Amino acid sequence: MTTDSTLRFGAQTDEVTSLLRIVNLVRTGEATTRPEIGKVTGLGRGVVSQRVDQAIQIGFLGDGEFGASSGGRAPRTLRFRAEQGLIVICALGAAHMRVGITALDGDILEHTHRPWDIAQGPEKTIDAVMSLIDDLLKKDPKVPVWGVVVGLPGPVDFATGQPVAPPIMPGWNGYDVRTPFGERFNAPVWVDNDSNLLALGERARRRDSLVDLIYCKIGSGIGAGLLSKGRIHRGANGAAGDIGHVRVSDSDAQCRCGKIGCLESVAGGWALVRDAEEAIKDGASTSLAAPAKKGALTLEEITLAAQAGDSLAITLVQKSARVAGETISALVNMFNPGVIVIGGAMGSAGEVFLAEVRQRVYELSLPLATRDLTITLSVNDEREPLRGGAELAREQLFDVTFPRWFAEGRPSPERATVPA
Repeated sequence: MTTDSTLRFGAQTDEVTSLLRIVNLVRTGEATTRPEIGKVTGLGRGVVSQRVDQAIQIGFLGDGEFGASSGGRAPRTLRFRAEQGLIVICALGAAHMRVGITALDGDILEHTHRPWDIAQGPEKTIDAVMSLIDDLLKKDPKVPVWGVVVGLPGPVDFATGQPVAPPIMPGWNGYDVRTPFGERFNAPVWVDNDSNLLALGERARRRDSLVDLIYCKIGSGIGAGLLSKGRIHRGANGAAGDIGHVRVSDSDAQCRCGKIGCLESVAGGWALVRDAEEAIKDGASTSLAAPAKKGALTLEEITLAAQAGDSLAITLVQKSARVAGETISALVNMFNPGVIVIGGAMGSAGEVFLAEVRQRVYELSLPLATRDLTITLSVNDEREPLRGGAELAREQLFDVTFPRWFAEGRPSPERATVPA
């Protein structure tokens, strides 16, 4: 039988290629018995048995229950050992942070959340995130961390893991986010834009690995995650999908990024709060007056008021949807997605927001581009970015870097950089 040492230094051999494929077939559920693996791969029964034994020896697979019989002896199923490692996901927003722990199959085991101002800077933010992670890991300290994902509310150079001129994140530009997490957990770290994590979460939820989808996150800020045939399009510098700073014609609103007339300064959550407060000062009759007088008006209160029929809130939400829809229509013409998902705090306004977006997109987009287009709201689950982060880690671990580290049984930063 081939030794671990041979496997480690022969990562381009047919033997290793078939072994990795078998592990992934079981992991994804495409084939879970030895006969099924043989049918899918075309490998003989003896070769399949040998590869499966190797995968069990290394620790990736284990025997499961007996499957259904097709006339002879019932085959024993195989299972991917998702419990052997953990994935840590840190989803940071403009005003909050959410941390979760998942198994290697993406199942969320623990998660927590706290308010946080991302403008406090990277050092304080990472310290706060580490504290939340440590609290969650205390519940199962013996299971090693296999990967860490950090989602940020701004452009990210995915190759380096560094934020790139993020408009609402002072002090973060070019900051080395990976190193503190890699040193703490001795695991590979991936940093990405938060909208990309949400798009990957939608891919996982829909179980469509080849979906053409745009996830539009419209909350305090505005961004989009772009999936082309199931793959994230990040652009040359990580700025793809940063639609919040597309110029809106005829607008002179000051944006937080310093420019004039950005989409975010007209349709973003903070802009709606600004406009609501100005309308109340001018004497508008609205249920929002009470929280505004307390100095605590939020986007969530505006969207809830819109759902309840408040005329000012409806006007503000529809204005946001109309302007956002115009920008989204340009994406539809350019990328021709099959699905557009509207998420973020603005999505909680429901049909008040969605109907206006749909109208603008269908009015302004090419008929061919909208012929098979679905525009829908996200599931509005606070754990969605965690699922997306787990999806990113699993993709990187088992589709991208698997040949580099599988013979060791688990990844680490040093092994993940060894040439295949």
